Amino acid sequence: MTIPTITLNNQTTIPQLGFGVFQVPPAETADAVTQAFEVGYRHVDTAEMYQNEHEVGAAIGASGIPRDELYITSKLNNGYHRPDDARRAFDETLTKLGLEQIDLFLIHWPLPTLYDGDFVSTWQTLAEFVGDGRARSIGVSNFQPAHLDRLVTETGIVPAVNQIEVHPYFTNEAARAASIRHGIEVEAWSPIAQGKVLGDEAIGKIAASHGKTPAQVTLRWHVERGDIVFPKSTHEQRMRENFDIFDFSLSRDEVAAISALDQGEAGRTGPNPDEFAYIPG
Repeated sequence: MTIPTITLNNQTTIPQLGFGVFQVPPAETADAVTQAFEVGYRHVDTAEMYQNEHEVGAAIGASGIPRDELYITSKLNNGYHRPDDARRAFDETLTKLGLEQIDLFLIHWPLPTLYDGDFVSTWQTLAEFVGDGRARSIGVSNFQPAHLDRLVTETGIVPAVNQIEVHPYFTNEAARAASIRHGIEVEAWSPIAQGKVLGDEAIGKIAASHGKTPAQVTLRWHVERGDIVFPKSTHEQRMRENFDIFDFSLSRDEVAAISALDQGEAGRTGPNPDEFAYIPG
């Protein structure tokens, strides 16, 4: 099965479906990524703070898959926003992944209450990695509309993606709209709200009508809206289930019905980016 691709604002392409390794223990990561490759995934999303880049790299190295068939994303650790720290952290990411070039590298969180509110110099540092050819694309994660506006206004460098929390209970429309307005593609983390939406009656009815599971319908809802998604699972059956979402489509009314489940801020499963100030110890 061919995964659809989305063309980013720098004319590179990204697979719309990937495999996420958030909260996958390092000891299980290489096997999980290897299984994902066997299922057919070619897009892997990791991060320095996940502490499993080395294991992702081991799976890549052992896969035998040509490098140009893989799409690999990682993200900057919150503790390394200062330019020299970001440069060292990026070097370590490439080393751990065993890559000379990464497809996409993101600022993981804006941290507006830390570093004197300066995420702009961090962003300018990431631009260096594109300039020297070690990153094909750069982007951000968890950036609010005002954060995006500031980056673009002060640097003129538009992120390729904004990876934000999006799911039927928290559609995050303001951040999505701001991203789209700037020509930034939306990546959805926590796409099934950590499983919370799977028992939803409305989603269940739509799933039954298509002969699909609630997870498949929810992921398809993302795809219909143009989101890039990378569900996580360490179970092969679920990996295959999450992969099998391109042989059906949802009607406009079905997409609208799922979008209407939005609960606003009450539906958020993760921290608010305007307040989040976590730095790993």
